[in-house]
Amino acid sequence: MKFWYSSDGFSTLLKWLLSPFSLLFYLIAALRRQLLQKGVISSYRAPVPVVIVGNLSVGGNGKTPVVVWLVRQLQQQGLNVGVISRGYGSRSEVYPRLVSAQDDPIQSGDEPLLIAKRTGAPVCISPNRREAVECLLSHHPCDVIISDDGLQHYKLQRDVEIVVMDAERGLGNGFVLPAGPLREGKSRLACVDLIIANGREHPYASAVMRLIPQYAINLLSGEKRLLSEFRGQAVTAVAGIGNPQRFFTMLRDLNIDPQETHAFSDHQHFDAASFAKFTQNRPLFMTEKDAVKCGEFAQRNWWYVPVDAEISGQSAEELIRKIVKGVKGER
Repeated sequence: MKFWYSSDGFSTLLKWLLSPFSLLFYLIAALRRQLLQKGVISSYRAPVPVVIVGNLSVGGNGKTPVVVWLVRQLQQQGLNVGVISRGYGSRSEVYPRLVSAQDDPIQSGDEPLLIAKRTGAPVCISPNRREAVECLLSHHPCDVIISDDGLQHYKLQRDVEIVVMDAERGLGNGFVLPAGPLREGKSRLACVDLIIANGREHPYASAVMRLIPQYAINLLSGEKRLLSEFRGQAVTAVAGIGNPQRFFTMLRDLNIDPQETHAFSDHQHFDAASFAKFTQNRPLFMTEKDAVKCGEFAQRNWWYVPVDAEISGQSAEELIRKIVKGVKGER
């Protein structure tokens, strides 16, 4: 909702008109959290440490690159890491479902498939996170489980919480749904272990993530080219992520000229017809998240741009040490 991030007169009026509904949403969410934390409503404790990577606000803030980064960091420490996800966008007929790098993106969902491809870690999807944990552990000897999203899913107990925030959009107007973009009040940030700002420093965050692109990969041939080879060249750019403008801006910052851009919905399901309207005689750039869904009908001029998360800040290093200690029993 654009009015969540605007301060013009209409947006301010709409915010206050919706504020009674936001108050109700806030009270219900706070009451439910308290009942779960006090044990009035039962919750599940996994037999291994659980790390939540989530958002306080709705929309794409960059969780998936953080999950990939975290899996790799823990793998480098010699840990067996598993990942669970709700599998948003998945059309699987059976849950829980184990995801492999060769899976059908329609069945697995785009983000779980991307995580499986980039990390080699076992991934399980299910709307029921307890079922996902139990399925994962029954097939793989995991030392720690990372939950992609689920900050507000208090039925799953957790050992570590990480919040990812879009530094550009921040917390919007600061209101909870529907008057604002927040799932919980901003005071919730005081309870988490690490806040990562995506893009640049932010007053609420103690770590900064920058997404580093280095090359483009052809969807059809697998050819890799340095992005510098496309400098000054006119391209088409598409993105079906939470904040498509971030992708378009990244290309422009690399001196690549996206003369034609199109923002699809987050988790968009693609087919060949989705791309028929675009100019066919110039390179078409997309995100890696979109590319995992386009392999079957890719064209020779289609390229995707993988990015690696670079997370700076001593608090991020301390968090890795905390998780490793938790695996060793110091929970």
